[in-house]
Formats: sequence, C-alpha cells, structure tokens
Amino acid sequence: MSISLDTKTFNVEKIREEFPILHQKVNGRPLVYFDNAATTQKPKAVIDAISRYYSTINSNVHRGVHHLSQLATQAMEDSRLTLQKHINARESYEVIFTQGTTDSINLVAIALQRSGLIKSGDEIMVSALEHHSNIVPWQMLCEQSGARLVVIPMNEKGELSVEEYRALLNEKTRLVAFNHISNALGTVNPVKEMVKMAHNVDALTFIDGAQATPHMAVDVQHLDTDFYALSGHKVYGPTGIGVLYGKEDILEKLAPYRGGGEMIESVSFEKTTYAGLPHKFEAGTP
Repeated sequence: MSISLDTKTFNVEKIREEFPILHQKVNGRPLVYFDNAATTQKPKAVIDAISRYYSTINSNVHRGVHHLSQLATQAMEDSRLTLQKHINARESYEVIFTQGTTDSINLVAIALQRSGLIKSGDEIMVSALEHHSNIVPWQMLCEQSGARLVVIPMNEKGELSVEEYRALLNEKTRLVAFNHISNALGTVNPVKEMVKMAHNVDALTFIDGAQATPHMAVDVQHLDTDFYALSGHKVYGPTGIGVLYGKEDILEKLAPYRGGGEMIESVSFEKTTYAGLPHKFEAGTP
C-alpha cells in the first residue's frame, strides 16, 4: 500500500515562506530539506506559539492556584482535548503526554513489567520492519522477565507476511508491537487486520504511529488498538513532546512509569497513593 499526494494543490514557494529555517542558503543555494522522515522543520506559527507561551503564561501546570498556573493548566488540558479528537480517543484521559514515541514505548514496556503482566515463557512479537525504538525496549523487557522475543518476517517486497504472522500467534503471545508505516521503506502495514488477529489470541497491541500521523488520519477506536504512540517533532511540532494513547481499562492495570510530582494523590513516608488517569503517567513538570 502506498500514499499518493496531489502536488498540484501545493504552492511550494508559499509553504517554504512559512518555515524560517528555509530562508537561508547552503553553498550559495536555497536550503532544500529532505529529511522530514527523521524530523520536520518548524513553521513560524509553531515558533510563535512557543514564544507566546513563554512570554505570557509560562507557569507550572496542575501545581498552583495563581493566575498563570491556571492559564497554563488550561492550555495543556485544551491541547489534550484537541489530541483526543485528532485520534478519536474515547476519553481525554486516554491521552498521555510523553517525551516522544520512544518514551511512550518504554513507558508501556516498563509498566507491563512492574505490573507483573509479562512473565517467563510469554512471547512478545515485533516485526522485521521496526525502528530500533520499537525493538530494544521489548528486548529489555524480555531479558528482565524471561519472555521470548518473536519476529514477524517481511517478504521480498518489503511487506510483512500476514500469513506467517498468523502462524506465529499463539496462546503465549502477550503483546504485538508494529509500526503503522515503516520509517525505512514507507510500507503501510495492514494494522487493523493485525490488531484483530492479535486480539483473537488475547494479545495486546502497540502501534508505533510516528511515521503515520504526519500523512494520514488516525482513528484509534476504528483500529481497536490497545496502544498507539506518536511524536510532536514528526508533525511540525516541538522536539521532546509525544503522545501515548491507551485504552482506559488497560491503563488502569498498569503501574506508574516514573515517580514524582503530579503523578501522586498523597505522599507520606509510610505510603504514597497515585493519581488517576492520565496523571499517574505524567510525573514531573512537562
């Protein structure tokens, strides 16, 4: 499967004007940037929005009753609502702010281990098309839990072998992690079908959507995936921000990823109680 783009609807020069970094020259020629699969450049609207935040409402969110804190908190929660609608999550608290897709994957891997949901003899499945960020955290989880990492092979066309994937699924499969679109080949995986097949053996699914969200609409309820991750820097946003979507009932079962401010309800030296969703996964100042 491929994605087509009608370039006739694009005024390339007008779009370039919106990106300040493209106003420079390299070796005497206008800068041409073709590395957007790695990270996107930032339009003036994004740069201005960041500057406006730090110039007008910068404060710690969810930590104060003063005016600036209330404004900053409202801005953050409004952005959560926007993202909920953008990916069609059922509830806003199913949207967790992270540092990016890599952080989202590590969050789930570590939380699964801490919650005792992955045990020795279990199987975690990844595809041969994965970015290292969707391999290494699961390898680490397998090393720590005694689970086994299983790889879905790809064919000579650079596509996943769905039939071999079906054959690999079994009652030991606990989680299947795969990308929506390959960062290396651009292959668009049949993710809805893959999710359904995993659920047939009661396995969880994690979709790395870092490369998909810049290019297509994503509906997590339609996909029925248990987890979906994306990064801000891939969609013309700032670096260091990302989103993890997770189904409410599964997120409720997971232990917190990090400890600190905001993810707590009460703290004493004897016992700490954690905040509810989504804040129990959002320790520290964002």
